[in-house]
Amino acid sequence: MAKTSGGKPKRPFFLSLSLRQLIAGVLLVAVLVTISTNGFWRLMYPIQYQAQIQQSARFADVDPLLIASIIRVESKFRTEDVSHAGAVGLMQLMPQTAEWIAEMLRNQTSGSGGALRKLPKDAKKLASPEYNILIGSWYVKSLIDDFHGNVVAAVAAYNAGPRRVSQWLKDGVWNGKLQDIDQIPVGETRHFVDRVFYNYDLYKKIYGGDPAWRLSANG
Repeated sequence: MAKTSGGKPKRPFFLSLSLRQLIAGVLLVAVLVTISTNGFWRLMYPIQYQAQIQQSARFADVDPLLIASIIRVESKFRTEDVSHAGAVGLMQLMPQTAEWIAEMLRNQTSGSGGALRKLPKDAKKLASPEYNILIGSWYVKSLIDDFHGNVVAAVAAYNAGPRRVSQWLKDGVWNGKLQDIDQIPVGETRHFVDRVFYNYDLYKKIYGGDPAWRLSANG
């Protein structure tokens, strides 16, 4: 066996190489195991205000993960966000739209209307997460109903307004399908829809197996 200058046996090169490869292989496996776990992806793509989103979405009868996706794109979960146009809070609601929705809900005794009545007075501010998410969830559900269950068209209308989207569909400018959003004539809306459904698909993969994120609390 070869010796070092100090007279000690020198480790064969192939043995040192194999050890390095073994360590690298172990580290690679550890990394692959880590990134394959659901917990890792939840850390990478966290959802804040989970309880408020889940409760409000159920009151409004809309998928809570869709609401979470809209919030992520609209405000990145920052409650203090106010757009240049004056849209407020997590779901970036215009004050006039929010007041119209609140008036509609005040006439309901169950669902979102019942939830709105139960909110404490200090939470009934447009920027507060409870109020903002509840109002926004109801608005999303109303848009889905207006577009006869077409969630893609509803999300586009959330950004561009229902009248404009209805006109696009009526005139054949856009067919209302996700795979054809390149037909949407407004770049901001096209980008918004794309990002919402990118996050929606991601959230469904990460959180979809959790009963707490299903529309029905009972799974």
